Amino acid sequence: MSIAVPLHELSIAEASAALRAGEISSRMLTENALQRIFGLDPAISAFVLVTADRALADAEKADAAFAAGIDRGPMQGIPYAMKDIYDTAGIRTTGHSNLLRDNVPATDSAVQEKLAAGGGVLLGKVGTFEFAIGGPSFDLPFPPARNPWNTDHFTGGSSSGSAAAVAAGMVRMAMGSDTGGSIRGPAAYCGTVGLKPTYGRVSRRGVFPLAYSLDHCGPLAWSVEDAALTMQVIGGYDPLEPASAKLPVPDFTEKLNRDLSGLRIGYTRKFYIENPFLTAEATAALDAAAQQMAALGAVVDEVDMPPFEQFDACCRVIMFSEAYAIHETDLKVRPHAYGRYGYQRLISGAVLSAADYVQAQRLRRELTAFVNDKLLSRHDALLAPNALSTAAPFSDFGPDASRWGGMLTGPFNVTGNPALALPIGFGANGLPLSAQIVGRPFDEPTVLQIGSAYEAAVGVTKIRPSMPQAAKAA
Repeated sequence: MSIAVPLHELSIAEASAALRAGEISSRMLTENALQRIFGLDPAISAFVLVTADRALADAEKADAAFAAGIDRGPMQGIPYAMKDIYDTAGIRTTGHSNLLRDNVPATDSAVQEKLAAGGGVLLGKVGTFEFAIGGPSFDLPFPPARNPWNTDHFTGGSSSGSAAAVAAGMVRMAMGSDTGGSIRGPAAYCGTVGLKPTYGRVSRRGVFPLAYSLDHCGPLAWSVEDAALTMQVIGGYDPLEPASAKLPVPDFTEKLNRDLSGLRIGYTRKFYIENPFLTAEATAALDAAAQQMAALGAVVDEVDMPPFEQFDACCRVIMFSEAYAIHETDLKVRPHAYGRYGYQRLISGAVLSAADYVQAQRLRRELTAFVNDKLLSRHDALLAPNALSTAAPFSDFGPDASRWGGMLTGPFNVTGNPALALPIGFGANGLPLSAQIVGRPFDEPTVLQIGSAYEAAVGVTKIRPSMPQAAKAA
């Protein structure tokens, strides 16, 4: 292949092909990524730590492996970043909190183990909301990440730095986590792809927990194919993680580049159409996405869901109960070590009872059965809203962390189904709009198929944010 675009615009697949053809080296990719980070990140604040020397050393190892004919998979030689709740041996992991400001783990998280074993090049750690639950706070060790499409706007969270780094072209992929939408929300607001895999598909070992029964690990990437290739490396059973699913790893790329003929997609329009946070431009973009999927060969029909409020209440009770159980001691002993938003949200669990938690888990079983037995028994996937508007400006966030009503992601943490955040256009203010594709448990390949077909037809990801600093950092 000939390199017809700037290095940072090469997808993982394109960069991998060029590496194997000897047209570029991992060191070239890594130096280019570091140049963009140092040029762009002062305005974006995606990274909380850049491991430049280690990254260049890992790139040299990847190039040596290619020269020796060793091929460890699609991430070999590819730079990436890790959300700062993933343990990285010998590299600070803070959870974006003063409580862990000097924490240096002795071992890697399971995902980092797999990416390193696959020859990936770790560039550093990217920011998060405090312990993956706070908000865009300015009272933490690091400033909040800013949206590359407009730095006066926030990124969504909690995988804020991951989304900002991918959208700004600093990395092709960054790892995130998702407990109530923390992959899909930032992906929506920053115009990237984000995959929350099925609960249990990717090991969470070595990732600081928020809510054990809701936490998912997955990638944010610029394209659906890049997310699929990452899943090929990080997916699979981990005997050291109790919730890990003992299932073989499928070929996540198998169904890419197919049309949607023979698929039935349920459009959950009634689920969101009366939500007070919904904007007209988000409705129009979602309706257009449904029409486009039908044009690609799918049968698309509207389906009914239980009220969003049931899912939302269920998700919040479970999340805050489990999070409080993890943080109870520190909340009592060191309350002022938390940022304002993180403390406000975590302390909510203190007033929830065991009966509340049990009732929420009962409701969870009912809602999960409805989605899987009533809807996904008749449909291959669901088209659902993600964010109901474009990203809010920082000026909208006051002294409390309550401005979260515009996300409809939590239902699929409750059910555990795979869900793909997919860019579907732009608002009048130039900021991205997004949908999510929800699949049957462990059927990520079909979710990725739908996303890939839509992406190829519409071409939203061909449009990148225009940043004044980008010319220096190209």
